[in-house]
Amino acid sequence: MGLIQSAKSGIFLLVLVYLSFPNLCYGARKLTELYQAPAMVLTYHNGALLAGNTRVSILWYGKFTAAQKSIVADFFLSLSQQNQAVLSSTTPTVSQWWGMIQTYIEKAGKKDTQLIISYQTTDEGYSMGKSLTRSQISELAANSNSKADGIALVLTADDVTVEGFCMSFCGFHDSNSVKKSTFIWVGNSVTQCPGQCAWPFHQPIYGPQSPPLGAPNGDVGMDGMIVNIASLLAGTVTNPFRNGFYEGQAGAQLEAASACTGIYGKDAYPGYAGELLVDSSTGASYNAQGANGRKYLLPALYNPRTSSCWTTV
Repeated sequence: MGLIQSAKSGIFLLVLVYLSFPNLCYGARKLTELYQAPAMVLTYHNGALLAGNTRVSILWYGKFTAAQKSIVADFFLSLSQQNQAVLSSTTPTVSQWWGMIQTYIEKAGKKDTQLIISYQTTDEGYSMGKSLTRSQISELAANSNSKADGIALVLTADDVTVEGFCMSFCGFHDSNSVKKSTFIWVGNSVTQCPGQCAWPFHQPIYGPQSPPLGAPNGDVGMDGMIVNIASLLAGTVTNPFRNGFYEGQAGAQLEAASACTGIYGKDAYPGYAGELLVDSSTGASYNAQGANGRKYLLPALYNPRTSSCWTTV
């Protein structure tokens, strides 16, 4: 049974934007920009979407514990409604959140997207070092998804720095329009910039320093990564090659989640995540339940039916 969270957090919000290179497009979860309600409708530009059964390969770059890996694995498992059938009909779920993304797929006349983790690999030896460039992230993704289909998810540990990480973004999604391949990168920010990339589970680096929210899985870094993975996953599926669903110009596209960045519950505003459910036993904040008893905080999504931001609570 959840309680309503009313505590305010400090000002820090994130925005997804697109930067473009020849034959490539990628969205990055940007920092230090305040949320503004979208003024236009996210339009479908008739490009390919990731519909039907979509394989997800995960590369764990650096050292992650088994408990940390299970947080991410259970999130993907939770996207399927059949894995949450035992929950009350009034309980907000991860699969309900993902159902909004299915709305985009249906609107485009495509088959519902089913994400399936096909395999996971671990690179605890830091094969490319602990300081990576964007091109190296792309190379790691290509190596982990040699069949060049589905989504390659590259997750870097808290002791790995990535070009632009913390200064410009918390993660990005990219694609190669020639090979029709896509990938997502997200870093664990807990030792580098939790006030930026793990908000609202950590105090922001500026603005009012009110208490942070409790992380639903007890891991600030990993719960922060889930927020970014979810946001970028929504953008990857609905706008994988920069010509799907988006709003704005080619170099600064707003996507399904980035159009509503910083919103997690009712009555949210810049610096305040909104009214959330609170776990009575741990005090942690969340807005969706998942498989295996998990709880998650997931970003708001733009509802194409109402032209407004939507959350599970």
